[in-house]
Amino acid sequence: MKDNVKKLVLSAMFIAIGIVLPFFTGQVKQLGDILLPMHLPIFLCGLICSWKYGLAAGFILPILRSLIFSMPPLYPNAISMAFELAVYGFIVGFIYEKAPKKNLIWLYISLIAAMLLGRLVAGGVKTVLLGMAGTPYTFKAFITANFIKAVPGVIIQLIIIPSIMLLIKKTKLKV
Repeated sequence: MKDNVKKLVLSAMFIAIGIVLPFFTGQVKQLGDILLPMHLPIFLCGLICSWKYGLAAGFILPILRSLIFSMPPLYPNAISMAFELAVYGFIVGFIYEKAPKKNLIWLYISLIAAMLLGRLVAGGVKTVLLGMAGTPYTFKAFITANFIKAVPGVIIQLIIIPSIMLLIKKTKLKV
C-alpha cells in the first residue's frame, strides 16, 4: 500500500514536470517538436514507478496540458500524443521491469523499443484521426514529424534518461 502511494505521488510529480517543462521551450511549437519536453518525465515515470504508472501518466499528460494551456492542440496532436506517451511509459517500464539485469544495455533496449513503438502508435492514431476528418496523413509527414524532426530530442533523451537512472542507482536514492 505504502509503495503504491509513493508511486502515485511520483507519477503526479512526473505529470507536473511534463506540464511545466514545455515552458522552457518558450511555447514555440517548432522548438517543442524538436526537443520533446513532455517525453522525458514519462520515460522516467515508466522506469521508476513501473509500466502501469508510466502508461497512465503518459496518457493523462498531453490531454491535461492541452485542456489547461491549449498546447498541444487537443485535436489531433494531444490525442495522438496521449497514445504515444502511454506506449512510451508502458513499453519502457515493462521491458526494463522484465529485463534479466537492470543495466545500461537493458535501459537502452527499453528506451529504443519504447521510442520506436510509441512513434508508430502516434502515426497510426494520427492517420485515423486525420483520415476521419478527410485530411490524409502522408507517410512523408509521419517520417518527418516522428523521426527527422525528433532526432535532437531523441539524442537528448538517450543522454539524459540513462544519466538520471545511473545517478539514482549510484546515490542509492530510494525512489
